[in-house]
Amino acid sequence: MLKDRGVDTIFGIPGVHNQEMYRGIEEAGITHVLARHEQGAGFMADGYARATGKPGVAYVITGPGLTNIMTPMGQAYSDSVPMLVISSCLDEVAATKGQLHQMKDQRAAAETVCDWSEEARTPEAAYALIDRALMEFETGRPRPKHIQVPISVLEGRAEPAPPMPQAASQNAIALDGCFAPILQARRPLFILGGGAAQCGLKARHALKTLQAASFETYAGRGIAGDGPLHFGSYLARPDSARIIGEADVVVLVGTELAETDMWRRDAGITGTCIQVDLDPASFRQPGAINLRCDTTAFFDRLLDMLEGHKADTDWNAKSVSATRQAWRAEVEAERPGLVPVIDALRDCLPELSVIYSDMTQFAYAAKEVWPMDRPGGWHHPTGFGTLGYATPAAIGGAVARKGQPTLAIIGDYGFHYTMAELGVAVELGLPLPIILWDNGKLKEIEESMVRAQIAPNAVVARNPDFCKLAEAFGAYAAAPTSLAEMQDTVRAAFDADGPTLIYLTPDISSAS
Repeated sequence: MLKDRGVDTIFGIPGVHNQEMYRGIEEAGITHVLARHEQGAGFMADGYARATGKPGVAYVITGPGLTNIMTPMGQAYSDSVPMLVISSCLDEVAATKGQLHQMKDQRAAAETVCDWSEEARTPEAAYALIDRALMEFETGRPRPKHIQVPISVLEGRAEPAPPMPQAASQNAIALDGCFAPILQARRPLFILGGGAAQCGLKARHALKTLQAASFETYAGRGIAGDGPLHFGSYLARPDSARIIGEADVVVLVGTELAETDMWRRDAGITGTCIQVDLDPASFRQPGAINLRCDTTAFFDRLLDMLEGHKADTDWNAKSVSATRQAWRAEVEAERPGLVPVIDALRDCLPELSVIYSDMTQFAYAAKEVWPMDRPGGWHHPTGFGTLGYATPAAIGGAVARKGQPTLAIIGDYGFHYTMAELGVAVELGLPLPIILWDNGKLKEIEESMVRAQIAPNAVVARNPDFCKLAEAFGAYAAAPTSLAEMQDTVRAAFDADGPTLIYLTPDISSAS
């Protein structure tokens, strides 16, 4: 059934409770990627989904297998990533205690980190729930789903699955009433989020025709390109509130402007606000005109309305450029030495590279100063903020993007969380450069403690020799001492027959 529905790869770990899910998997023509930990399997499924737009599928066992994957499920929920987790479960837990992998309520536990969690007690229910999940990925906000199947049902016989039902067409929504304020605005401003990632060319055409200014959230980077009126992904700069306040119309497309988009409560909107989103729970801007619709449909209709439109707005390209330069200088001042390393890395990457980053200062700075030329080129655990994401997620992305350049960026502490998944990349022979930024501590936390006048505590951990560790896994490793050497190492890593750990420390920024 999964193969017929377009599933070609499953990430997971088999166990005695879910082994029946593996019966016939090879005959079906599905590739299974064996993770070293269910958290790794979940992040791989997340990375695969972000790379392809298709749901990432994971198999896990009852109890600890499910709890281990709940962190990736929470990340996928926060970042609207389509992930289907299928687990086994015990047949009965109320009257019988002391069973292997037993939980009080496994289904309810999973539901706390996903869109829904259901138990399929018959083959027909399993088929129906899988089709429901796949259809909702297509027609609604894509968030993870969990289906658990009792062991006795997995071991039973079943008729083949029915044909895939047709997806219901989305209701046409009257959009025209919202376009007058946009067309008449003197300072129209678009803020583009991850929900508009599929609209890159259309969004750019609309922005150019309207002479509208724009921002991108971290998840929306690359949608607007790098036009003269684009303010980039600097929403977290406090001064961005001033710019937003200067706009007479602010159009939010595919973003709810969450805390992790701006790091402040008030976006600064003073003009008319129009919000376009599939999820009604995203509509939280006071007094906004809320349009529940697909972002592609919105831009299609907007472009129709722009036929023959002659824009004359008050935005100034020189002022926008100067503002971006000032914000870049702020990042350089806040994180000394990082920006030259980021620029050097950007300059050496091949076209169509896709990056998966972790919770590390290197990524925090890069997400602001590294302009993207297309959407979907950078993936970060933005909402849930999980450490250890980048390595396994990049593995999932590399599996999905065979023959195309994929790179991971991770900090020394985050690498500890999922370093075992390096063995998967070696096993699969993935030419995956892994940039490991080692500042010797949880530096972001240390600086936060200092700002709060707390004596820094528990922010330094003993690190291994990361290069030797990588080599022990069978990976390549390098510790370049200059930016030029780093660039050569990265280029070579994309042509290698396995992953390469590229070990960097802050000293590299002063060694060139």
